[in-house]
Amino acid sequence: MNPARRIREEIAASIQSGEWRPGDRVPTEQELAARYGCARATVSKALGELAASGLVERRRKAGTFVAHPPVHSAVMTVPDLAELIAARGEAYRWELASLEAADAGDDLAGPALRIEGVHMAAGEAFALERRFIALGEVPEAADADFARVAPGTWLLGHIPWTQARHVIRAVNPTRKEAALLTTGVGAACLELDRTTWRAGRVVTHVRQLFRGDRFDLVAEFNAGP
Repeated sequence: MNPARRIREEIAASIQSGEWRPGDRVPTEQELAARYGCARATVSKALGELAASGLVERRRKAGTFVAHPPVHSAVMTVPDLAELIAARGEAYRWELASLEAADAGDDLAGPALRIEGVHMAAGEAFALERRFIALGEVPEAADADFARVAPGTWLLGHIPWTQARHVIRAVNPTRKEAALLTTGVGAACLELDRTTWRAGRVVTHVRQLFRGDRFDLVAEFNAGP
């Protein structure tokens, strides 16, 4: 077996068996070259093929890491990111960045809470969130502890919704967003813009930004008659 194929298959086996977990650092090219007695170019080729298959992620100046498999969410639901991430066996954490009273303008009528934060999965940024909650419809949100629980999780547990609209776009992150998501400024990201209503009145409007390689929106449907 040629060295590149051996390296590729042994690393893949370590990942698929669970010995190496998502986010684990893969040994450096120099370390692997010494371990397998081959040139660094051979190691680089093997790692490039593993990256192309989605098993590892190569980060400039940081190294190579076991990739996080994409999280899937149904398009026609309002997902709880905490549940989706926990279902994959990854540790979830919400980090509140800011919370303030605001006028949401065209998004909501009347006073609102403006909340920004980061959803974390396995210690890494998974999604950025900016959300408005209509206090006229959800006055109890003013007393909620959004430093402890993500606003989406809180809303799903307290406020029934009757209608939702998703607008989904492929976008490039700003420099600040790219830094928070640990991706390049030119990387493809998925922007989910969602408004949720209850009995015809807007409850919340949220913008979530995901790394394109970490989140999938999935729809299943049957052909019409």
